[in-house]
Amino acid sequence: MAVKLFDSELKVMEILWELGETTAKRIAEILKQETGWSKTTTYTVIKKCIEKEAVQRADPNFVCRPLITREQAQEQETLELIDKMYGGAADKLVASLLDRRILSAEEIRRLKQLVDLLEQEEN
Repeated sequence: MAVKLFDSELKVMEILWELGETTAKRIAEILKQETGWSKTTTYTVIKKCIEKEAVQRADPNFVCRPLITREQAQEQETLELIDKMYGGAADKLVASLLDRRILSAEEIRRLKQLVDLLEQEEN
């Protein structure tokens, strides 16, 4: 499922991914503390997530449940980044990270393991 989430919607999703199923009221309480959002703002953002089918609402008590995983959202964002900034070439993204020495030795080791695994699956 490809769902484009904006930063505000990701704030709601982060809470749901952390807590699992919870009420809109609880999400509003958390976001008021974290961002200063009003209850109305939070409910508007939750409704946008529902419209995008990223969140399911259950009554009574406006209980919210995530319909997409953090990994699905990350994958969508990554694919958009690769398309937008690297012309769809994932290797250019990795090369950019390596050129800037952004990756730690451990991250490079894990990346090598992933490449090895992908090569094994292709053969």
